Amino acid sequence: MSLNLEYGYAGVPNFGKVLAVAGGAFTAAIVPGRLIAGIFGLGRGLDYIDSNTAVVSEINAFLEGNPAISVVVFFFTLAIAAVVGAVIGLIASYPAIRLREDYLSITLLAMGEAIYIIGYNFRPLLKGNIGVMVPDPFRWAGELRYQILLVCVLGVALALFLYLEKLVNTPLGRMLRAIRDNERVAEALGKKVTSTRMKTIVLASAIGAVAGAIDAFKSGGILAPMYRRVTWTFWPWVIVVLGGPANNKGVVLGTFVYTALRRVIDFYKSEFEAFVPFSVFWLHSLLLGILLIAILIYRPQGLLREKPIKTLNYAEIRRQLFQETAGGEPSLKRRIMDKLSGWLHKLRNVWNRDKA
Repeated sequence: MSLNLEYGYAGVPNFGKVLAVAGGAFTAAIVPGRLIAGIFGLGRGLDYIDSNTAVVSEINAFLEGNPAISVVVFFFTLAIAAVVGAVIGLIASYPAIRLREDYLSITLLAMGEAIYIIGYNFRPLLKGNIGVMVPDPFRWAGELRYQILLVCVLGVALALFLYLEKLVNTPLGRMLRAIRDNERVAEALGKKVTSTRMKTIVLASAIGAVAGAIDAFKSGGILAPMYRRVTWTFWPWVIVVLGGPANNKGVVLGTFVYTALRRVIDFYKSEFEAFVPFSVFWLHSLLLGILLIAILIYRPQGLLREKPIKTLNYAEIRRQLFQETAGGEPSLKRRIMDKLSGWLHKLRNVWNRDKA
């Protein structure tokens, strides 16, 4: 949904989506463990990176007996990840946002690759190529861990979906569409194209970072190679194009269709091993790539096309201007005339007072 906000509504070709997602995942690896260990005195005398397994195991044992603290840690980490993602989005967009679409996408793509290199080589962050464990805020749930995690993920996703649906149906959403369709016309009408696009990238990066933090909690550990551009940039692009750009419901549908197709391909791809001249490991990438090309050629609007902007038609405008409401309230025209008459009466009184 965050990529749909950038590309579908604002027309920003963000090929560096992994930048924000990895930022959120790295936040989940850095913040909660150190925070819990520092507040409750866990892992004393141990370095959090060098003795990561021992420290995180002690933290998980503590969280297992404290469900309330675990839930607070989970949502607090998501909030911190959103802030970190917003900062990353601001830093990434500031030098590149004035570039044309093709150069902007290349710049963001390079920045997305840079965060992988930093995470892989900077040992104090993720222990280099070894990776680190992440505290498990759902350890207290026992065998129901994944069910509880699923409920939390669906809750966060639903909240973001409702927020974005509300956002894109406001005047801001209409302005984003106007900038996407013709930024020069929007700029001629007084719209701040550059700052609006920057704010869009910042907001979308915050949402992407939340997704990265949730993925880190689900996995229980982080390696820098887990966050590569194929998984966290190109596949989200397939989902958006498949479901329908500028349609949040279409993106949700595209997510389900993409996931189902990938599971089916992974399940049956061994059947094609005797018929293809390459490893079937790459079969899902090949078939999904062909699907993307077919969609772009035959149905570029996606499974669910963009909904037109609903505005008042002429009959509704005329009714509101000239007709009284069902409750007997005066029409809009009458209210405006009464307000202007009141102001005119006040001005006349001031004029007469000064003249006297």
